[in-house]
Amino acid sequence: MGIQLTTGQKFSLRKQAPGLNVLLCGLRWEVRQKKGLKKIFQSDLDLDISVLCLNEAGKIEKSSDVVYYGNLTHPSGAISHLGDNLTGENITPVATEKHEDEDETEIHDKEQILVTLPQVPKRIKRLVIFTNIYEAASRRQNLGQLENAHVRLVDLEHEEEIASYDLSHDDFKDDTGMILAEIYRQENQWQVEVVGKGVKVASLQELVEQYYEY
Repeated sequence: MGIQLTTGQKFSLRKQAPGLNVLLCGLRWEVRQKKGLKKIFQSDLDLDISVLCLNEAGKIEKSSDVVYYGNLTHPSGAISHLGDNLTGENITPVATEKHEDEDETEIHDKEQILVTLPQVPKRIKRLVIFTNIYEAASRRQNLGQLENAHVRLVDLEHEEEIASYDLSHDDFKDDTGMILAEIYRQENQWQVEVVGKGVKVASLQELVEQYYEY
């Protein structure tokens, strides 16, 4: 079982997962069920995960440096989105977690991104992992409607969970998106910082505009 992260926590991928090459970032969630007549009209919640690739100045140089459901693979081949999940159905697990004195338990993510760290271009210094609700305003949805929501980092080659972060907090109940974590280079080693910052944005594009290099 990986470490349970808290907001603002930092750790070294090299120390936590020696020999790590392929990192999986998995997102899973459930929708808090409404009661009575409200349950009949409850719509699916489409939570999307994305990666913003930043240069040394903390900016996005090209539109292709945003990997999301509309751009599934970075030109370098280093970062891949495994597909948009429109309804919140579980996808096939690619890794398990194991607790002491317990059998392995399958973990079903709903959206996943793969990062092959040695292939990330040198000009990219920071990867921002972001999630947001698709068409949150028109559907009147926010992160407060989620439960059992987690993001996790997995060493894909060894199928071992490195770390996970619980994003089912009342602090985010009015937000429509969240900057989950940042993976960044420091002295030629990859580090992770859990950001856990809720934001109110109408779309991914609205967030991307804040990072774009004009």
